[in-house]
Amino acid sequence: MQGLLARVLSPGRIVRRLGVLWAVMLVGCASLPDVHYLRERQFVPARDPTIISTAGDLPDAKKQALLDGLAAKAGPTDILAKHIAAEEAISGRPLVAGNKIVLLDDGPATMRAMMSAIEAARYHVNLETYIFEADEVGHKLADLLIRKKAAGVAVNLIYDSVGSMDTPKEFFERMAAAGIKVLEFNPVDPARARREWDINQRDHRKILVVDGRIAFTGGVNISKVYGKSSFLQGKRREPPPKDAKEAAWRDTHMQIEGPVVAEFQKLFLDTWQRRSGSALFDANFFPPLKPAGNALIRAIGSTPDREDFAVYKTYISAFAHADKTIHLTTAYFVPDRQVVQAMIDAARRGVDVRIIFPSFSDVGLMLHAGRSYYDELLAAGIKVYERKAAMLHAKTAVIDGVWSTIGSTNIDMRSFLHNDEVNAVVLSTEFADRMEALFERDLRESVEITAEQWSQRGLRSRMREWAVRMFEYWL
Repeated sequence: MQGLLARVLSPGRIVRRLGVLWAVMLVGCASLPDVHYLRERQFVPARDPTIISTAGDLPDAKKQALLDGLAAKAGPTDILAKHIAAEEAISGRPLVAGNKIVLLDDGPATMRAMMSAIEAARYHVNLETYIFEADEVGHKLADLLIRKKAAGVAVNLIYDSVGSMDTPKEFFERMAAAGIKVLEFNPVDPARARREWDINQRDHRKILVVDGRIAFTGGVNISKVYGKSSFLQGKRREPPPKDAKEAAWRDTHMQIEGPVVAEFQKLFLDTWQRRSGSALFDANFFPPLKPAGNALIRAIGSTPDREDFAVYKTYISAFAHADKTIHLTTAYFVPDRQVVQAMIDAARRGVDVRIIFPSFSDVGLMLHAGRSYYDELLAAGIKVYERKAAMLHAKTAVIDGVWSTIGSTNIDMRSFLHNDEVNAVVLSTEFADRMEALFERDLRESVEITAEQWSQRGLRSRMREWAVRMFEYWL
């Protein structure tokens, strides 16, 4: 799903998508910034981080007490002393205190939670998604949105034109006819574009905000692939189906309540204005929000419109300042040299770096692209695993038992350079413990790839990996 080139070239789509493919190949090669300074161990942030609450900026004494308490729970780690403030300089977004998080570790749980929140909506529903399929899950959600609109709830929907390429236009037209405001992000057809057309820029974000009080974000799209439990599937130990869409999908999402919900609302409204040329207004978009928990959260949105590369820099900074552990779960892995080097540097200074990859994929090219890095990762002492039974689609990391992230961003060039993406960075030892438990659960459903085992793979596999690296920029 993530690879635009692979999506265009999938079976049954070749002829009617040649124009799209040609446009993609004509796009000039952008490049990521040199962020070598983020990898320097002596890098010291210029100022203390901003932490806000419902009453605005926290006073210095309360801020210091909050950070000291977090540092005491986390133990010795540079990630708090250096990365927190560095991250603010990178993203321009504050840390927001007083939030409650529900970790949604499977598709059915995520869809139930989102449907429940929408069902309870009184004022508005703002939904932004890469894929919105016209299957049983998509129709169920569309019907719910139409019912809420009929009940007087404002409903605003952003969907990506390429991500939802296989969804009939009539599906969205039905919602629009019911009064839902529908925005197609960067239409494939340039005649329908509302601004400068760039087929290579996609909206890969997943954001749902209900009544300005509850937010969802992570890796889950609107699709029937999230209708089956990925952990129950793993118990059967059956071989994966030939079509990955027939497998259960293992993904991670989060439900958030508290002051940081306003930051996700701002990201949604900003996308709407940037891509439609007009602003959405609603008196209930930003209700007063009370503290709901203890988690510190930073909402980070990255867009090529501004060339800020915020999520990319955040990942490199986190890897660079890790002291103990980096536990990463990634669906698609086509990194640039700086990301790979930051991981290798961490492993060489004694950090326990472990990565869980998929063992099969909806995008075969991406699977081979990720595997093409195994030799280098294994040589550096990084432990590599492949998730079995379920189709791994999660994009998460937990570092040093205190820093966690869940979002839409893959560790690949497309996410870093060409997509609108969103990640939530969470500073909480309690939440990190839940993330570690989920990581360990995935490890139990995975097999470790050792250097000796990998060195014995056949010539055909090596040739596939070599060939796909030639096109990795466009995947």
